[in-house]
Amino acid sequence: MFDFIRNHTRVLFFFLIILIIPSFVFFGLQGYTTGQGEDTQVVASVGGIDITKAELEAAHRRQIERVRLESPNINTRTLDTPEMRQETLDGLIRDRVVAIAAEKLHLVTSDERMLDMFRRDPQFAFLRNPDGSVNADVLAAQGMSSEIFAQRLRQDISANQVLKPIDATAIAPAAAASAALDAFLQQRQVQVQRFEPSAYAAQVKPTDADLQAFYKDKESQFQAPEQVDIEYVVLDAEKLQQTIKVDEEELKKYYAQNEARYTKPEERRASHILIQVGPAATPEVRAAAKAKAEALLAEVRKAPQTFAEVASKNSDDPGSAANGGDLDFFGKGAMVKPFEDAAFALKPDAISDLVTSDFGYHIIKLAAVRGGEKRSFESVQPEIEAQLRKQLAQQKYSELAADFSNLVYEQSDSLKPAVDKFGLELKTANGVTRNPSLGATGPLASPKLLDAVFSSDAIRNKRNTE
Repeated sequence: MFDFIRNHTRVLFFFLIILIIPSFVFFGLQGYTTGQGEDTQVVASVGGIDITKAELEAAHRRQIERVRLESPNINTRTLDTPEMRQETLDGLIRDRVVAIAAEKLHLVTSDERMLDMFRRDPQFAFLRNPDGSVNADVLAAQGMSSEIFAQRLRQDISANQVLKPIDATAIAPAAAASAALDAFLQQRQVQVQRFEPSAYAAQVKPTDADLQAFYKDKESQFQAPEQVDIEYVVLDAEKLQQTIKVDEEELKKYYAQNEARYTKPEERRASHILIQVGPAATPEVRAAAKAKAEALLAEVRKAPQTFAEVASKNSDDPGSAANGGDLDFFGKGAMVKPFEDAAFALKPDAISDLVTSDFGYHIIKLAAVRGGEKRSFESVQPEIEAQLRKQLAQQKYSELAADFSNLVYEQSDSLKPAVDKFGLELKTANGVTRNPSLGATGPLASPKLLDAVFSSDAIRNKRNTE
């Protein structure tokens, strides 16, 4: 099996990536063949985990749909063949083998690594909101909630940890292995004789003609760098902030308009039991699923302390069932809308009625609530004042910069009019060179300014630079 993985690594990597959305974990499935009551028939077993006809048929339908989306003109009937189903089954088996290997090797993917990959990997750009959070609407269009997507991504990263070491290995020829080992194991004996130029300096007796010829040949090495003495003024946006005064009423108005910025988002920690039933399920299947969910709801309401145990045994959500249904803390926009509305309407330790979503029937128990606190105006007043002063200073700077540029251009023989009008300080600098000198700071460290200072117009006519 690992030989197959070694030889088809690129194909497997591509297959694993496209399985992230929306089909790394399969559930809510119909039968492999037509006819009622065969959904649970086992077609393969990997490591004691069964693959049912329902899973196989659903995976095959998704594979056909992906091909149809990539090639709209293709006749999908040509894909609905026993041979193509066999390929789909082979893919499911390979995925299960890799997942079992990841589990046995304890290749656990932390939340930090998963979040870092989601935020950095370009393939997830279409799923990210501008603030880096998950776009719940896009996930919903793919038939997923945030927790299901997170579980699939975690499994995919773990699977890649199994495949990448195999992909990176190779059988080295004996010659290459010997050459690599020789570099570490072989020894050499060498003798070194150094000839220091200083030992022979006294033997060199250059003549005046030699010195003259060297000077003429290397004349550029003996030229002093160009230097100029300049006057300059600086219109500084940061210094403008010191002159800006902001009225307290303006601060309070800004606080009221942006109170969400100063409110910690409310998050809720909940557990759930999912009885899965797909949107395309028959009325009979849906009724059976609802009856099972209602029975479980009655059970946990009678004994709320058993919620985690009941979730572990009965929930169809593989991402949370192992943790007793626990979904950890989540904010608004992280779950599908019906689930979110129900969770944010509950009080701690309360259990919801049945909640219906595209995934099936949920029973939700709220564990804890955090966040939602708003910082007081007094605590954020300095922050708001700094923000407004910066904004107002930038606006004022933009206005003054245009007038400043026009004035130094129109009266290009002196900087005094700009000094008088804008209240600036006239500064001087002597011995300025084309390149910033060592330790130079501020404007004199700017290559753009120095290029302007040494422009032909500035040097020849001694006028203000642009």
